Amino acid sequence: MRVHLLLVLVAFLWGINAPIMKIGLIHIPSMPYNAVRLFAALAVGWLILRRMCTWIPLRREDWKNLAISSLGFFCFQLFFTFGVQLTTAGNASLILACLPVSIAIINHFHQIEIIKSHTITGILLSLAGISLMIAGTDTEVSLAGDHSIGAVLLLFAQLSYGYYTVFSRPLSATYSAYQITAYILLISTGLFTIVSLPSVIAVDWQTVPWPGWASIIYSGIFPLCLANCLWIWGTAKAGSTTASLYNNLAPVFAVAGGYFFLRETFGWFQFIGAATILVGLYVSKGKSTKTVTDMQ
Repeated sequence: MRVHLLLVLVAFLWGINAPIMKIGLIHIPSMPYNAVRLFAALAVGWLILRRMCTWIPLRREDWKNLAISSLGFFCFQLFFTFGVQLTTAGNASLILACLPVSIAIINHFHQIEIIKSHTITGILLSLAGISLMIAGTDTEVSLAGDHSIGAVLLLFAQLSYGYYTVFSRPLSATYSAYQITAYILLISTGLFTIVSLPSVIAVDWQTVPWPGWASIIYSGIFPLCLANCLWIWGTAKAGSTTASLYNNLAPVFAVAGGYFFLRETFGWFQFIGAATILVGLYVSKGKSTKTVTDMQ
């Protein structure tokens, strides 16, 4: 029960991050905004999380999983930053909602988890719920013009996050989620700094008002650092495919956050969509996945 509650918390932190990021992006371009919030996440990861566990030296055989998961996290940040600017919010929500599908495919391809039928049912219900929520907003789903490029970038972003999720899970058998998060943030922030440095330097940071800084600090500390730490722990306990379904609760909290903070609408389609997502989570709960190693 605790695992599912913490995964709901992760979805909440990610969901309300959307309207809070909108506030920050009014004052700061997306690339430097993302870079600085990664710096904030890294600072918390190494100054606080690193001290919350027994630090175990990284074994040589674990470098591969760490490299794949860190590269996946970095690629998600990069592709998402560019992709979300080139397509509609409807496209973004629908594509990112396919994360459970990608994770199921990745697990099957690498023979890591065997997916049960009720998990597949939960995934389909979750996708249906996201579709209903999109139908109830003013956003559209379109592949015309630059939207197709944005959709492809978001598809790669979502797939990258799938690899980050799947390959960070085996590390949890040896290392704490705190240590794994700190390592992944260190590597991915370093890579993101290389590609974003010119845009970071170009910003006149002295002119950024306090709401912009507050947005960056919140987004870096809570959704990026704390939520991803809980995400790694949750996938280790619940299985990556089951845990990934909680990702689709984030739009529910995003719409609710938009309603309370930005005066955006919340209608019957969003309500029914949210209920459908919750039904999908209920259907998928329990022993919905088994690892291949557990069955040998």
